[in-house]
Amino acid sequence: MNVLIIGANGHTGRHIIHQINQEEEHKSIAMIRDENQAKRLMELGANDYVIGDLEGNIEHVLEDVEAVIFAAGSGSSTGPDKTTAIDQEGAKRIIDEAKKHSIKHFVMLSSVGADVPEMAPDNMKHYLTAKANADEHLRRSGLTYTIVRPTSLSDDDSNLKIKANASLDDKSKTIPRKAVASVLIKSLTLMETKNETFEITEGEKETVEALKYIH
Repeated sequence: MNVLIIGANGHTGRHIIHQINQEEEHKSIAMIRDENQAKRLMELGANDYVIGDLEGNIEHVLEDVEAVIFAAGSGSSTGPDKTTAIDQEGAKRIIDEAKKHSIKHFVMLSSVGADVPEMAPDNMKHYLTAKANADEHLRRSGLTYTIVRPTSLSDDDSNLKIKANASLDDKSKTIPRKAVASVLIKSLTLMETKNETFEITEGEKETVEALKYIH
């Protein structure tokens, strides 16, 4: 499938681009805001790129696209307004465009805690509320979807095995971004992940094995 990667220039997005390049069944299209980002992503393995901004015009970005992986985020250095603009409203806008274009599958990178944002520490409530609202918009859209909620992300890739469940008992572990990227990609085609919302963390199973037993 032709897969649009939203947030392609982010830490997780770059892992997604690189990993999709290793698989023959998908081609990645990197959505970027700045033409200067294109060279690096093409070197990582992106098959194409498109200029688009979640706060601007995105009507054109889904041409010739069959699936979407949303891995964008406002980042930890921005304020609540930007979180609302990107993580919530930007996600909603691209979901609505995906529906217009009859996208086959929409994979959303969310976060553990988005199911109960009111229970989060004060410094995380706004972020998790934005994620929760975006997730709910996707579930109500009528699109085939997968919502992936990882625990805290790390760059330690010494263990890329995972644990996946509708709700994890232990949410304190971290998970490598590289492992999260693999889950997002595999979710495009695994029947077990269609129209499912689940949490992931570092574990003891290979990605596909773990995802086949979500409950």
